[in-house]
Amino acid sequence: MQVQLKVNGRAASVDIPPNTLLVQLLREQLHLTGTHVGCDTSQCGACTVLLNGRAVKSCSVLAAQAQGAEVTTIEGVAAADGTMHPMQAAFKECHGLQCGFCTPGMVMSALDLCQQHPQASDTEIREQLEGNLCRCTGYQNIVKAVVQGREAMAAAR
Repeated sequence: MQVQLKVNGRAASVDIPPNTLLVQLLREQLHLTGTHVGCDTSQCGACTVLLNGRAVKSCSVLAAQAQGAEVTTIEGVAAADGTMHPMQAAFKECHGLQCGFCTPGMVMSALDLCQQHPQASDTEIREQLEGNLCRCTGYQNIVKAVVQGREAMAAAR
């Protein structure tokens, strides 16, 4: 089947089997490997992308469901000149990552979180990131990164 969508601002038309997951389309057909496959059961959040502006776990979405949609992956977050997005910079500056495996999904979830809950407290941030697992950091610096990224995004507006 043919699926047409916009990925990171670029039109894409891909011929895939009907049972192809969005994460497979992104990684295998479009070679956007920043979207990680962690658990294959939508438990870890490593595969989180923005689908029409909302965070989704791309391992639980059929690519066909993204027909005509806009998908943003971690590769599409930075500026065209390579300048990191404020949320990416905050994760780096706040040491909100260690091994980095969960980081793309965390950043994508954090972007949606800040859009949907712009005044979230630290506790609410933890609750909203509940579906994203990190095995290294203990989350404290991730929460700090989300707060700093949110403030930097607000200042840039």
